Parts: sequence; structure tokens; C-alpha cells
Amino acid sequence: MNEALLRSLTPNVLGILVRRGADFAAAEDAVQDALIEAVRVWPADPPRDAKGWLVTVAWRKFLDATRADTARRRREDLVEEEPAPGPAPAADDTLQLYFLCAHPSLTPSSAVALTLRAVGGLTTRQIAQAYLVPEATMAQRISRAKRTVSDVRFDQPGDVATVLRVLYLVFNEGYSGDVDLAAEAIRLTRQLAAVIDHPEVAGLLALMLLHHARRAARTAPDGSLVPLADQDRGRWDTPSIAEGVEILQAALARDRLGEFQAQAAIAALHADAPTAEETDWVQIVEWYDELAGLTDNPVVRLNRAVAVGEADGPRAGLAALAALDDSLPRHTAVAAYLHERDGDLTTAARLYAEAAQKAPNLAERNHLTRQAARLNTRRPR
Repeated sequence: MNEALLRSLTPNVLGILVRRGADFAAAEDAVQDALIEAVRVWPADPPRDAKGWLVTVAWRKFLDATRADTARRRREDLVEEEPAPGPAPAADDTLQLYFLCAHPSLTPSSAVALTLRAVGGLTTRQIAQAYLVPEATMAQRISRAKRTVSDVRFDQPGDVATVLRVLYLVFNEGYSGDVDLAAEAIRLTRQLAAVIDHPEVAGLLALMLLHHARRAARTAPDGSLVPLADQDRGRWDTPSIAEGVEILQAALARDRLGEFQAQAAIAALHADAPTAEETDWVQIVEWYDELAGLTDNPVVRLNRAVAVGEADGPRAGLAALAALDDSLPRHTAVAAYLHERDGDLTTAARLYAEAAQKAPNLAERNHLTRQAARLNTRRPR
């Protein structure tokens, strides 16, 4: 197959779709899908009119994606802004789509990316930002995932662990990103919990509810971030906290600990503290130790260093931090916080400024910049 021909035709086909009314991002995705289809079909059945074939297939892909997006939005319109407690409503086909996108032929990371794009409705750019990778890298990852599943039968849906990971990441993107998907992720996790009796499913649902309960207090009226210690706990959603704790306790009683239950236990300890000063940091460190044993995730160890700094003092936290790779996301911000707690305002201000430059989103960048400015005004001249 002539790959040079495909590359030369791509800009023309993209321009035609845009002139027909497709927005540029959707047109790009449709052309990308058409190119994947060409790679699959042309070797055995080359078209007489390559450009016409690509335009036809790309336009059909665009229309299919538009209809799918419309259907997804219609489903989301049925969901209230805040997820209601209690049993899940009648299931729709969205959860089934999650299982299909988590196909065994895909790696978990590819399955997550494909689901976020195909079912979650996120753009390639938004997914790339969530993963902290270049947009081109994520586009290639999604393309490979589509190509992988293009020739497979969807009679082997993905396993529950992969679907849980996808739902967790969808919730995180909805919780902190540009597109609000948190309520939809909770709704789908409720459905999953209603049909699968597994403590980790319950643990994920509890974790989502406990985090979502704090959402109203996470930002100030001007949109700036409010750290957990400074949040107005009177704005937390106490019914959601109570439901999350109840679900978590039932899951933990089954003595089959998993990472989502451990994360939920940490969230529950934060939610249980009447004030930031009364947080049981010793127990939180113990739960982070459990979580690190389950996942060996460096981000878990980064969060553990913060907890150690609160439980045993900032120098103990800095010692725990020193054992970690300083290229980890938010490593510099954690170092800044611990140095501030230790009284080294000069180092803390410098690190806050460095962390601001590495921040993954504007809200976090602005918050870290303000932290640096605050310390600079307090330092002796």
C-alpha cells in the first residue's frame, strides 16, 4: 500500500470535511479512523479513486461519531448534576461499552485511552493532558488501540479490573479537568456495584463518593484552588460521606483488601476529621503503607511522604521524599510544602515557583504561583 499517497491526501480530505461542516478536531479524528480503515482494506481491495474513498469513509466516520456523541449527551442529560444516593437506576448501554473498550487484546493504558475518547467523549488533547504526555503521543496510542480492535470480535469483554481503572480515571478527569464526568462515573460505578458483588467495586464507589463530597469546597468563588487543610468543611456533602463510609466499612469487613479500598480508607479519615488539625495522620500513613504494598506506585509514595511530614514532622517527610525520583509529577510542589513546614521559606518559595512552571493545569499553576509570592513577601529583606 502507498503510504506516501495516504499522507499526501490527508490534508485535502481534512479540508473537505471541515468545509462540509465538521469541526476541526472531529474531522481530524474521522480522517484518522479512515486512514486506519485504509490500512486494513486497501492491500486486498485497492480503490479506483483513493481520495473519494477516503472522503466517503471519513465523512461516514464523522457522522457515526456525531451520532454517538449525541446519544452520550442524551444519556448525560438524564443524570442530575450531583449523583443521588441509593440503588442505581435501570442500566443503559454505556457500562457495556466500557467493557467492550476494555478488550483483552488491548493493554490497560490503551483501553483507558480508547474508552475516554470513544465513550467518555474527551478530546485527544484532554486525554493527553490527563496522562501528561504530548497530544501526538496520545493520538498514536488511540490509533493503535482502534487498529488493534478493528479486526477482533467483541465477544470477549474486558475484565472488571480494567473497567474499574477506566472508571477511576474518568472520575479523576471529571473531578479536575475541563469536562465534568464525575457524576457519570459515579452513576456507572453504582450500576457495576449493583451487578457485581466485589469489594473493590464497592471500594471504588466509596472512594468516588468521599472525594465528590468535598467538591464544592475545593475552589473559591474566583475559581482558585483551596487546599484540603483550608477548605470549609461545612460545605462538604455529609450524606455522601456517610454513604461512602458505610459502603467502605462493608467492603473492608470482607477482608479482601484492594487499592481502591485503601484509597477510600484514606479519604474517609480526611472526611472524619472535624478540622485539619485533628486529622489522624498516623493512621493515614499506615494506610499509605498498605497501599504502597498493593501497588508499588511512586505517586502513592509521594503522597505518603506528605502524610509522614504531617505525622512525624517535615524533616521526616523530606527524608521520605528524598528516596523518590524528583521527576515525579508534583514532586517539586511537595518538596516546597515540606520545606515551608520546616521553616526554610527561601527554598520553599523557589520550589513553589519551579512547581508552578511544571503544573499540569492553569488552576494549579496559579495556586503555586500565589504560594511562592506569599512566601516571598514574608521573607526578610
